[in-house]
Amino acid sequence: MELLDPARNILAGLERRGGTLDDFVFPSGVDHAKHISTRQDARLVDEWVTGIGLRREDYGTHSLRRTKASIIYKQTGNLRAVQILLGHTKIESTVRYLGVDIEDALLLAEGAEI
Repeated sequence: MELLDPARNILAGLERRGGTLDDFVFPSGVDHAKHISTRQDARLVDEWVTGIGLRREDYGTHSLRRTKASIIYKQTGNLRAVQILLGHTKIESTVRYLGVDIEDALLLAEGAEI
């Protein structure tokens, strides 16, 4: 997937401030050579979600991960690519994770010509 312009602008700004593209966008407050913790990431997402008036119960780091995977799957129909991106060893795990059902599978099959 391609980065949207706002994300590109943020990365360009970080680079202008002396950072490199290898630096963490969210460095640890304790050790800038490391990334923020999973817990701190969750806190930030909570702040952002509530800051724009959404219910924090409906959004979290895991739901963002699932949303990205769902978007990629819907745009490409490539279940194997999504499996690799998510780090799942079994395709069945990816199917359950995305909630792919028989209707989705049939729609994909109808679109494939032999």
